[in-house]
Amino acid sequence: MPDRAYLDWNATAPLRAEARAAMLSAMDAVGNPSSVHAEGRAAKAIVERARQQVADAMGASSADIVFTSGATEAAALALAGRGLRGAQGIEHDAVAAWIEEDLTVDKQGLVQAAEGDVLQLANSETGVLQSLPEGLAVSDMTQAFGKIPVAFDWSGVEMALISAHKLGGPKGIGALVLKRGLDVSAQIQGGGQEMGRRSGTENIVGIAGFGAAAEAAARDLADGVWDRVAELRNILEISLDAAANDIIFVGTSTPRLPNTLCFAAPGWKGETQVMQMDLAGFAVSAGSACSSGKLRESRVLRAMGYERDVASGAVRVSLGPDVTEEQVVRFAERWGGQYEKFKARRR
Repeated sequence: MPDRAYLDWNATAPLRAEARAAMLSAMDAVGNPSSVHAEGRAAKAIVERARQQVADAMGASSADIVFTSGATEAAALALAGRGLRGAQGIEHDAVAAWIEEDLTVDKQGLVQAAEGDVLQLANSETGVLQSLPEGLAVSDMTQAFGKIPVAFDWSGVEMALISAHKLGGPKGIGALVLKRGLDVSAQIQGGGQEMGRRSGTENIVGIAGFGAAAEAAARDLADGVWDRVAELRNILEISLDAAANDIIFVGTSTPRLPNTLCFAAPGWKGETQVMQMDLAGFAVSAGSACSSGKLRESRVLRAMGYERDVASGAVRVSLGPDVTEEQVVRFAERWGGQYEKFKARRR
């Protein structure tokens, strides 16, 4: 569909060419990484090369990267049975499910967390970036990884969650990153793969794609690619503001991801906006894409103190390096046209 514009990169990023090539090559690996013969060692080499690529991009040690089926499994591995504090209102469902003591979220979407707590680095809906305290137990870095520089070993965080498909890798592969010297108890028992932390034959194809995507993402960051994306996000914000002067922008008063714009038109359901813009040729979201396709009011905005009519009228546009200025300007024009029709129906 050549006329469509994909503006939902926080839900999942398009597969990078580097990841596709690495995955196709890995498909030819015959051996099991746990086997000691030549074929097994070749498969193991693919896994370990990807582990190093992910570690380099994260600023971590390769020995501390535990591959999982995604960030959701990584969250369970890190958080199960620990009873930690965190802000349930803004955390991803995979993290919020394990939080036992809730923390307050302010109007800007910020949380005053402390040592031993759980706190995301970047929110998927608003893009708001948090300051991580020293000794934080767990941080969900899924949305931040690949979009802003991350230096895990210098962050003071004990464990981090990441996922491949948010930075142009394949779906169904992620990792738990551990502070050097720290360990976790396996939730999946079996053959003792992943240094005894996560059993099950490794997803060689997915792991290879993850490594290649992480390496390419780090290169994009170094080349300033996401600075250009931030400029497009600002153009979109200005264009939308011109189209509707009563629009509410969320998270603009605090540091946020370079690609994310969350806005609300009170009284106009976010799900309606998403469907109308889909028909107009634009893929956007009314919140997190990880809630089984449900469209509902944003619990993130509710946690930030916004009224129900604002939270239910929120839309997230998330951009990426392939997005053009023409696309964001055209989106603002089409959205503005639909908004005028909405207001006319309310008169």
